[in-house]
Amino acid sequence: MTKRVKWMLATAALCLLATRVFAFDVPFAGEAPVVDGDAGDAAWARAEWVPMEYLMWGTLPGKDDFSGRYKLVWTRDHLYLLAEITDDILYDSHPDPLDAYWEDDALEIFIDADASGGDHLHNYNAFAYHISLDNQAADMGPFLSDEDLMAEKANVRLFPGHVRSQWKRSRAEPNHVYWEVEITVWGDDYRDSYEAGQPEAQAVLLQAGRTMGFMLAYCDADGMIEGRGREHFMGDVEIAPVNGDRNLGYMDASVFGRITLVQ
Repeated sequence: MTKRVKWMLATAALCLLATRVFAFDVPFAGEAPVVDGDAGDAAWARAEWVPMEYLMWGTLPGKDDFSGRYKLVWTRDHLYLLAEITDDILYDSHPDPLDAYWEDDALEIFIDADASGGDHLHNYNAFAYHISLDNQAADMGPFLSDEDLMAEKANVRLFPGHVRSQWKRSRAEPNHVYWEVEITVWGDDYRDSYEAGQPEAQAVLLQAGRTMGFMLAYCDADGMIEGRGREHFMGDVEIAPVNGDRNLGYMDASVFGRITLVQ
């Protein structure tokens, strides 16, 4: 079954399911946190922790294997994320950041600037940034040609102008990883390249009252057995399964939660 067919079936099934939308308010940061993996910035005291307790794929990990929670704040120009991750083994087996990035430890940020939901597998209706341990963010974009579309050759690329990330492991037990991320929000008018005379998309300027689609997840890959990749995929939203599959966020923004920016 192709990814496109899988998405169509999943979308049709989701339309029949009544799901509770996970939503919360995100406070304004008077001063932006410094993205350095240090959780001591004053801005973080304004936000509440959000747990990452729901299984999206794989098996449910023990608390000593993985647990996570996060906070969000915003400024006019950026959304800021602080994730506190417990992961007993940090694992990255693919030197190429575009090669099977979902099979290594990664923080995955899902964002839909206008909360419109719907398909984003091969378009920029929404984004699913996979941030690897090297702090680079990967996602799939539109097909680059009709030939690529026919062959389902995905346009996997990095997004250095969208996400700036830094993590640091604490020396104190239980040695949490503190992962700070500065997110520049882009709308569905973003393009990989622009034709001559075509106006380039501009990053979204944030303001109080704006509602966006948002979800956070973590790919946990311990890699202790040869050939084993991601074992657990945990996030903040409880997704209703479609044919037993909860791993729907990478292709359908309708399963994201909702955040509202408040002053």
